[in-house]
Amino acid sequence: MNDGLIIIPTYNEKENVEEIIEAVFCLPRAFDILIIDDGSPDGTGRIVKDIQQRMDKDPAFQQWTLHLLEREGKLGLGTAYITGFKFALEKGYDYIFEMDADFSHNPKDLLPMYEACAINHHDMAVGSRYITGVNVVNWPMSRVILSYFASRYVQFITGIPVHDTTAGFVCFSRRVLEQIDLDKIKFIGYAFQIEMKFTAWKLGYSIKEVPIIFTDRTKGQSKMSGGIIKEALFGVISMKISSWFKKYHLT
Repeated sequence: MNDGLIIIPTYNEKENVEEIIEAVFCLPRAFDILIIDDGSPDGTGRIVKDIQQRMDKDPAFQQWTLHLLEREGKLGLGTAYITGFKFALEKGYDYIFEMDADFSHNPKDLLPMYEACAINHHDMAVGSRYITGVNVVNWPMSRVILSYFASRYVQFITGIPVHDTTAGFVCFSRRVLEQIDLDKIKFIGYAFQIEMKFTAWKLGYSIKEVPIIFTDRTKGQSKMSGGIIKEALFGVISMKISSWFKKYHLT
């Protein structure tokens, strides 16, 4: 077992899942992977099982582990990651990553994010689109503007010193996830990303933004929806108000 686990939620990602697994396993540092598939009707889970079987038969793959958790139905991004976090803690991983399956997150960026936590001792690393300007490729301008100003809005409301608060490319040190009450994280869409960063920051953990270039998917369909955006924009207000009545402390 390696010390880093990459959690990749999937739903209808048959075009990407095998390539993203291969890309992670080709990195110079070995990471394990956990695919959490929400009952993809396109057979994503079956593809992962086929890869697992091939890995079991090939000694060349002994340095990696590919896990698969299959859930019935589309249960939401946040619940997928909570499931993955609990799995990672139970298995003893020290560094736990969130990453999309569609190559919008470049697997090569896992290396500087790992270094930020494992070598430079930050508690979290965020793959940031906005720490050095606006580094987004293939998005329509309307979506770039929405995403950028959503993060600015979150900064304004919460005071969190993170430029890309909605980023879904994140590395957590084990100690962060052990301190957060995962069962009390209430958001399930993209606001989940905000809530996790905000909670870690309120607990006093160090968050390092690592610059990345975000490239929109070229295969498969986007999972973004109007309801997800509304949760992120309006949920942050209730999150901020709720924080006034909470005590954040390390145990």
